[in-house]
Amino acid sequence: MDSETKQEAGKVRKFVRKYSPFVLELVKIAIIAFVIVAPIRYFLFQPFIVSGASMAPNFATGDYLIIDEISYRFAEPQRGDVVVFDASFIKGYEGQRFIKRVVGLPGETINITNGKVEIIQDGKTTILNEKYLSQIGGDILKTYGYVNVTLMPGQYFVLGDNREYSYDSRMWGVVSRQYIIGKAALRIFPITTISEINRPTY
Repeated sequence: MDSETKQEAGKVRKFVRKYSPFVLELVKIAIIAFVIVAPIRYFLFQPFIVSGASMAPNFATGDYLIIDEISYRFAEPQRGDVVVFDASFIKGYEGQRFIKRVVGLPGETINITNGKVEIIQDGKTTILNEKYLSQIGGDILKTYGYVNVTLMPGQYFVLGDNREYSYDSRMWGVVSRQYIIGKAALRIFPITTISEINRPTY
């Protein structure tokens, strides 16, 4: 090995000795970040991008939402929750995810007639007051269709907020608990609409 080659080899060794600790630190940070972030990303929270008009005007195409997957491990979905679920049980929608609003809960009978949603439980009938369906001018969107279904344990009746254009439980039936992935918790894009997504009061 000539002197020039030895000098080059020496430079390489010095470079490695100098920057090895820095590289190792980067690797450590990357591993730690993965260990922390991966479970959050895959088991606690997931992103979801809205596509379509079924939840308009409350949610629009391109809205970037954060889906809370952990809450439903300790509690059941509630009326008014906006949920994301696996639509694989619907023929032709295998592998797709839908976003809808929970309207009917296990044990209730859902009756849709004359453009209104009625909740029947223990012999008592209540017309659902869905203020989030308000249009310009204050008119309430009508819920088209005729439905009468009693929900079994673990079954939920879901509807899109844009009742005229939503493909939901009126057409394909109820959602079983096992298909519900989580509830919409935050809207983080567009920036001008950043907000927490709260359950409405009825």
